[in-house]
Amino acid sequence: MEQTDIKSLNLKELTKVIENLGEKSFRAKQIYEWLHKKQVSSYEEMTNISKKLKEDLTINYPLTVLKQVTVQVSKIDGTRKYLFALSDGNVIESVLMRYKHGNSVCISSQVGCRMGCRFCASTLDGKVRDLLPSEMLEQIYRIGADIGERVSNVVVMGTGEPMDNYENLLKFLELLTDENGLNISQRNVTVSTCGIVPKMRKLAEEKLQITLALSLHASSQEKRLALMPVANKYEIHEVIDACRYYFEKTGRRVTFEYSLVAGVNDTDEDAAELLSLVRGMNCHINLIPVNPIKERDFVQPSHDHVLNFKNKLEKNGINVTIRREMGRDIDGACGQLRKRYIER
Repeated sequence: MEQTDIKSLNLKELTKVIENLGEKSFRAKQIYEWLHKKQVSSYEEMTNISKKLKEDLTINYPLTVLKQVTVQVSKIDGTRKYLFALSDGNVIESVLMRYKHGNSVCISSQVGCRMGCRFCASTLDGKVRDLLPSEMLEQIYRIGADIGERVSNVVVMGTGEPMDNYENLLKFLELLTDENGLNISQRNVTVSTCGIVPKMRKLAEEKLQITLALSLHASSQEKRLALMPVANKYEIHEVIDACRYYFEKTGRRVTFEYSLVAGVNDTDEDAAELLSLVRGMNCHINLIPVNPIKERDFVQPSHDHVLNFKNKLEKNGINVTIRREMGRDIDGACGQLRKRYIER
């Protein structure tokens, strides 16, 4: 029989579990706060819970707690890259980035990924499994405990395709933004997708206030096909239409992630095509000079070339940033640290 993952339950579901154990319902709120506000890693730490209840919970509801395997700290900007072990022996990575506006954590949503994007190390060994809501939360909880500071922003942009783990993603978002838990504002959460159209439209219907980020990385269907296998299923205009729909339903500006690869998608023609693709949209384009990985022969454009591309977009009224490269000296690209660990 599959055990209930107690850390993935909302307060209402947890209350039912506690009442079934013959306890009063107010105990559920106490336990929920221990799990999600104080983020304890064992029932023993719950000081206002009876010994018997602790024993019942330990036997019937083992706690999901990630174990830190290693952490790499950037000498350049203090970015911290974590490798965590799951209870089944799989490993995942997460990143802490420090900004003026607060601590931001980038989390994984799956063990591995099956999307096959050509510039990404996360996908080289395929997808192993989805992460539970608790395993997504735990990345944030363990990092917060490690640095002894509050995490204020969360980006679901690490290993995995969040829309390929849709139900667990929704539950994670509910728990993350719950006022009885970590209580992170929905506006401080970004979810990235490579463009699974039906799930993007479904997410729009939820009318959440999170930011949707699309990994676009190409200005035309032809180029997107060469970089991203998902384009075989969802044509580029179909994906852009889903982004427009997201804005219509939520009023939230969509972010387009665009990895610049020298000679592949960084020409003047690409800039012009990109402009016509997003014209009239309330959007923001995040240019990312590609992070080279040894399995691919992609090269970064020069800084001047990146600036030129940015200027072409800005002159046409598009809001553009060049992503600050963080953690470049510590296996910065998504999936690199996990891949090296597995190879070892």
